[in-house]
Parts: sequence; structure tokens; C-alpha cells
Amino acid sequence: MHPIQVLAVTGGKGGVGKTSISVNLSLALAQLDKRVVLMDADLGLANVDILLGIKAQRTIADVLSGECSLRDIMVPSHGINVIPASSGVQSLVTMGPNQHAGIVNAFSELADELDVLVIDTAAGISDSVVSFVRAAQEVLVVVCDEPSSMTDAYALIKLLHRDCHLQDFRIVANMTRSEGEGRNMFNRFAGVAGRFLDVNLRYAGDIPFDETLRKAVQRQRPTLDSYPGSKAAGAYRRLAKEVSQWPVRTQATGQMEFFVERLVQGMS
Repeated sequence: MHPIQVLAVTGGKGGVGKTSISVNLSLALAQLDKRVVLMDADLGLANVDILLGIKAQRTIADVLSGECSLRDIMVPSHGINVIPASSGVQSLVTMGPNQHAGIVNAFSELADELDVLVIDTAAGISDSVVSFVRAAQEVLVVVCDEPSSMTDAYALIKLLHRDCHLQDFRIVANMTRSEGEGRNMFNRFAGVAGRFLDVNLRYAGDIPFDETLRKAVQRQRPTLDSYPGSKAAGAYRRLAKEVSQWPVRTQATGQMEFFVERLVQGMS
């Protein structure tokens, strides 16, 4: 089985632009000829479908009930396949181990059909978020220049390091206002984290504040598709190129079975 890159996009708090990055990064990776599956792992307040303007006939809830397979619920959109979640379904937020296992075991059938799995996690540090992040190969933490974003991202990294023994994190600065602000933001964040946590933080880049982002959301179309010449679209393409150059592990840790195994363990 070929190695699969599993990337979790997370952020600690809501409102940092995590889902926009997940969606547009997925599209940009597809433009680099990657076979991409984007999973909406916000099992309580799903919104990937909103940003892509798709209407899912079936969701993860149908997989849990045994009505269909994971492949049956995938929706093709803008060159990627989307695994939609269910908004406002409390039972999905409080799933038991058997239900979690039912979802993740379904991934094994997709292993030969994708190169990159992008997981858009929920906000916060719930058990579901921790489980998806700890199972991923790469963790992309989104931060923006406000105290609560930095504080919550720090808390998430601390929790993942303490409880899951994760050490490697990629940081992307979102909604930057000037050249160099993203790197400065990262340096401040890494400086604090480095004093208290034994973790490896790497700067993945920044996404500039761009009015086209708001317009794209209103149109329910990705920025990369609606405004391909915008500053934000260019930044998403640079981020995708960066991600595509990250080494993909070729041993067991790079396979879909590893993702499934870690996810089941984390949710048990």
C-alpha cells in the first residue's frame, strides 16, 4: 500500500479560519495532482459543506447507522472528495467507542484511492478533537494575532504533548496584515512554548487577511476557485506546495492502518 499523508488542521479555538484553510489547502493540493479527501471532523457543527456550497444527501450519521459505507457518502467537489459531517446532531458528539470504530474502520477501503487525507477538526480540545489529531501524521495548528487564539493553541499543544506524547507541530499564521507578521507571530508563540514545553514547532507559512475570503464564504465557493488571483489564493498555493514537500513516512506510521489504529485507540 502506498504511503498516505494524513494532515489534521486544528486551532484550539473557533474563529481562526481553520475550515477555510482546510478547504482551500485541499483544493490547492488537488491542483498539484494529489488525490485528496477532506473529512469534516467537526461532528457537532459541520461547515465544510457550507464553504463548498454542497448539499450532502448522506453524512457520517448514515455510516454509523449502518445504512451505507464511507465511500457512499463522499461528495466530489472542486477536484476533491468530501466526507461530510452532520451539523447539530448531538449523538455524533457523544459517540461511543463502537461508533467511532465504525467510522475509522471504513477508511481502510479508501486507502488505495487517495494520497492526502485532510481532517478539519472541531474547535476546542474535546476528546474528539484530540483523538483525530493524535491519529494524524502531521498537525497543522492555525493561529491568528489575538491573545485568545495564542492561549488556546498553546493549551491544545500542551494537552497533546502531555497526554498523547506528540512533539511535532506545524504552525500557520492566519489573517496576517503585513509582510513578516506571520513569522513574528510564530516567533512569539514558539518563544513562549519553548520555555515550558519540550515540543518541536515549525513555521508552515501565513495566509494574509483578504476581503475576498469573506466574499467567497458569502458565495459558498472556495477562495481558490472564486478569486484565484487573490493574495489569499496565492498563499494557499504556497502552503500546499510546502505541505507536498513534507516527508511522507513509508513505514507503518504512514499507512492508513496506522491512522485507523491510532484513532480507535484514542476513542476507546
